[in-house]
Amino acid sequence: MARVLLIDDDAALLDVLALAVQDGGHEPLTAPDGHAGYQAVAQQTPDLVVSDVNMPGIDGFSLCRRLRDDGVTVPIILLTARDGEIDEALGLELGADDYMIKPFKPRILLARIEALLRRERLRTDQEPPERLVQGALELDAGRLEARFAGRVFETTVTEFRLLQALAKAPGIVFSRTQLLEKMRGDDSVVVERLVDTYVRRLRRKIESIDPSFNGIETVIGAGYRWRDS
Repeated sequence: MARVLLIDDDAALLDVLALAVQDGGHEPLTAPDGHAGYQAVAQQTPDLVVSDVNMPGIDGFSLCRRLRDDGVTVPIILLTARDGEIDEALGLELGADDYMIKPFKPRILLARIEALLRRERLRTDQEPPERLVQGALELDAGRLEARFAGRVFETTVTEFRLLQALAKAPGIVFSRTQLLEKMRGDDSVVVERLVDTYVRRLRRKIESIDPSFNGIETVIGAGYRWRDS
């Protein structure tokens, strides 16, 4: 049984989502706004967070940013009533692992929750922990820890899986579709160009350690590859 924190200022929707999560065999935790949600993450240590974007005070995007800045790597699903790619990309740029556009069926949300929890279980159950060294990059799948030139940098689960997929096969070109499958491990429909957002975010994080980093190479019209040094 996983602890799923639901954050939304719509009390009626919160009740519906809590019931769906409970029916799915998990323990629902609820918070009526971003402030309460932020505190709940620290105090109740949920296994996954589902947060609305449009809330007074701390909105979903700001909450996501704060948690990632704090080093919290718990999977986050954002709920938004806006259907533009700008909102979707912005949410993922701030560290969200998935998003859903309202209105949606609770069973679809539950399926997304299960997919992320399954990914987390596969990672934490792995024995012995998988370590990967590719040049200055070091990845520890057991700890979900990434280092470059000996320095740790924070990643979400999705970012880590993308980096791992590329670094495991230097020189091999992966299409955006292939990378989405490796990152997400489910059949949810997303915009393939969001892979570009993940890549951009990873490049920025590693460049903050080494401004000359060029390990993730764009292959125009094909996708991405880890540069074979």
